[in-house]
Amino acid sequence: MVQTLGLFSSTALVAGSMIGSGIFLVDADIARTANSPALVLGAWVVTGLLTVIGALSYGELAAMMPKAGGQYVYLRESLGPLWGFLYGWTLFLVIQTGTIAAVCVAFGKFLGVFFPAISTTHWLWHIAHVPPVTVGPMVLGNMDIGVNTANLTGIVIVFFLAFVNMFGVKLGSMIQNVFTSAKALSLAALVLLTLTVGRNATAMAANFGNSWTEFWKNSGWSSLHPVQVGIGGPIVFVNLLVVLAVVQVGSLFSSDAWNNITFTAGEVKNPRRNIPLSLIMGTGFVVTMYFLATLGYLMVLPMHGDPHGATALARGLQFASEDRVGTAALEVVFHSGGAYLMAAAILVSTFGCANGLSLAGARVYYAMSQDGLFFKSVGKLSEKYKTPSAGLFVQACWTALLCVSGSYSQLLDYIIFAVLVFYILTILGLFVLRVKQPGASRPYKALGYPVLPALYIVMASWICIVLLRYKPQYTWPGLVLVLLGIPVYLFWSRRPALRTQE
Repeated sequence: MVQTLGLFSSTALVAGSMIGSGIFLVDADIARTANSPALVLGAWVVTGLLTVIGALSYGELAAMMPKAGGQYVYLRESLGPLWGFLYGWTLFLVIQTGTIAAVCVAFGKFLGVFFPAISTTHWLWHIAHVPPVTVGPMVLGNMDIGVNTANLTGIVIVFFLAFVNMFGVKLGSMIQNVFTSAKALSLAALVLLTLTVGRNATAMAANFGNSWTEFWKNSGWSSLHPVQVGIGGPIVFVNLLVVLAVVQVGSLFSSDAWNNITFTAGEVKNPRRNIPLSLIMGTGFVVTMYFLATLGYLMVLPMHGDPHGATALARGLQFASEDRVGTAALEVVFHSGGAYLMAAAILVSTFGCANGLSLAGARVYYAMSQDGLFFKSVGKLSEKYKTPSAGLFVQACWTALLCVSGSYSQLLDYIIFAVLVFYILTILGLFVLRVKQPGASRPYKALGYPVLPALYIVMASWICIVLLRYKPQYTWPGLVLVLLGIPVYLFWSRRPALRTQE
């Protein structure tokens, strides 16, 4: 591979892969569950802390092993090839491809703001509706299979980005730099507007009150919060630590994909320096912007509102129309023009996010193929551009299938827990490698080791335990998808031995 990505491009890949549409949507659900302005912001503090500690820890692994495949390589080297494969398997099956599908279809949905013919209800070929079926903690089905104008737009974007990234990482990174810069400026403009000229007196009084009394309401240690166990399960009342863990489903997902830069390590200039720096700068910027954006929402929209309210201000943060909090905030500031401004910002954001995910993901499948654990053709680079063209094409095909099946959103719900488990295992691998390879070159050592990495493991493990107990629909299905990779691994790992025998 050709080392093309400099520090700016690497940082743009980190930030650009993180910023999608989540920050403009998930705060509504967080607000409904936490029911406190302080806890809504507290959720982002927890997410920011976890993300930055994770980036600091991954920096050591990236500097130690600057190879294509990133996290797959770290798990393989620290815990063994099975764990590396299970991560790569889950990444291909759902994590990377499902996220690309969700982001590209979101692009289609928001393009429909400007072109109403593009819609999830405008079917070109409706194959079937799969009714919901309850299997243990899982609710399967409840999806429409076929092609509508929104997911067709998404599929076009999927293949377009795969095609573009086949022409070298330099072109892909240039697109990434442009779109990351544009959406960073858009997000900064949203923050500036909501924190200054857009502040609303009604929202300020409702969310902060005199001397911040309303801000801290329902956020004490003795406060209890209703949480529904599973889907259709009983309502239970939980404390502060539990509710902050429950709402991480939304905030952590919105902040995910920061590790994608490690996948492209083989194409980063001076990777032992630039990857750790890009991880720290990229995650630091994004988590700060996310916190400030949420603070801005609280200054424009009251926490509570009427779900049947006629205006964005009346519906409030909890009941923003279709959970489009960013759109609701700009509607209060700019009235009717707000929806168009936010739609334009999200189009830029989702396109750049999808490009970063598309570019990075194929490098993992390339590394897996090099180890004999994926299709042989995926392990080859194009002669002229030195890119994993076959990996990009295979990734695009599977992503397009997820778009048509309508299953990507449900699969992503299932996999959030598994993603967090792999982060825990990778940071655990940091400790393992300190023991197994004490003399290995470590140009950068994890800041705060061993305290901060240990804190990450404790905090993330607590979130996993809480999700297992209170949100089984987000946990057990993800574990099943991961475990399905074990027989696949046994099949792939036997192939070299079979070829040797022949």
